[in-house]
Amino acid sequence: PYSTFLENALAKARHTTQVSGQPALADDSGLCVAALGGAPGVHSAHYAGAHTNDAENNAKLLRSLAGEKNRVAYYYCVLVLLRSADDPQPLITEGFWPGSILEAPRGSAGFGYDPIFLDEPSGLSAAEMTLQQKQTLSHRGQACRSLLNKLQYLAMAKHPVLSNRS
Repeated sequence: PYSTFLENALAKARHTTQVSGQPALADDSGLCVAALGGAPGVHSAHYAGAHTNDAENNAKLLRSLAGEKNRVAYYYCVLVLLRSADDPQPLITEGFWPGSILEAPRGSAGFGYDPIFLDEPSGLSAAEMTLQQKQTLSHRGQACRSLLNKLQYLAMAKHPVLSNRS
């Protein structure tokens, strides 16, 4: 893994285009917590160790924030679309979902850090939201909508970035 979400997503997309010979879409996403200097960040999936699960990652994060008043956090996603492994103009979009970390898990939907991630405007944890609510607010939903908007614009403009040539 690289040290940035963008590098990780780009590496995933490049690998897929090399193996498949087809265009590829890849993402890298994670949770960033202000009081922890942005951790777990790019290490979100394995915050508690290489072979751990969501509950263990959540427990470690809650232990790391024990007694901490600053619980500001955000989910971040970067999407990369490559036409080929050596695509000189990858399409890159991102999404950002601000919130904070709860003191204890709430809700049973979703995965990852959803039970401890609070969307402050709604007052709900991501794990308490309906799928439609989460898709509307989430970092991945934002990044996907941004990519779709870019693709629609480029198609309408007949931009060469959408051609099969790199």
